[in-house]
Amino acid sequence: MENTAALDNQDAYGARPFEIAASVPVPDYLQQTYWWAYLHPNAVRLFERQWLVNLILWGNYAPLRDAALEEMGATIEGRALQVACVYGDFSERVASRLGRNGRLDVVDVAPVQLENLSTKVRDARVSLHHQDSTDLAFDDGTYDHVVVFFLLHEQPVEARIRTIGEALRVTRPGGRVIFVDYHRPAIFNPLRYVMVPILRILEPFAMELWHRDIIGLVPGDQRPEAFSKETFFGGLYQKVVLTR
Repeated sequence: MENTAALDNQDAYGARPFEIAASVPVPDYLQQTYWWAYLHPNAVRLFERQWLVNLILWGNYAPLRDAALEEMGATIEGRALQVACVYGDFSERVASRLGRNGRLDVVDVAPVQLENLSTKVRDARVSLHHQDSTDLAFDDGTYDHVVVFFLLHEQPVEARIRTIGEALRVTRPGGRVIFVDYHRPAIFNPLRYVMVPILRILEPFAMELWHRDIIGLVPGDQRPEAFSKETFFGGLYQKVVLTR
């Protein structure tokens, strides 16, 4: 049985919302590059503001969120997986669409992010799991929907490829994996030139997404049955949907 250390925090009903798995350490790249944004408690308090995450995305948080939600349907039945917690109301909006038979699992490698999400979403149909996106503990073909919202750009390419592979592995045949993330802007988009120094300083792994399509990162033995791609805001963002 996996060794776990229970969290001290409890939900409104006195039950622990999740457990910390001792075998799931925070990756070195996350600790070294993004401690200031995702790991320090003060970072969570700072960035957990809807207006701020919307500003960071140049006012595009809502349309990008809704684009992902539309792929999941107005009513979400079956099992859905969100890979990594998200600042803002993304998870709450997914939970609000769950039907009678809908369930949502959310995984994150950072306990502080799961703890933060547990204060935002109080729904018995939503479960939180301390897991690494590159090595999910779920069985093959578990989920009808898997959504990865602005995670890939935060990972070095090796971790990114493994995350994509794991997302596809746990999706049932006919199910879909939805990615929303950065993309190389069109030449006429003035933010193309503004974003280069921003990303190189604050998001050092993101620029790789400008030069290599997500579909090109899919492991060779996991090629999807169907693939679609849509770009937003002059090409700065993308939504990619892979049908298993």
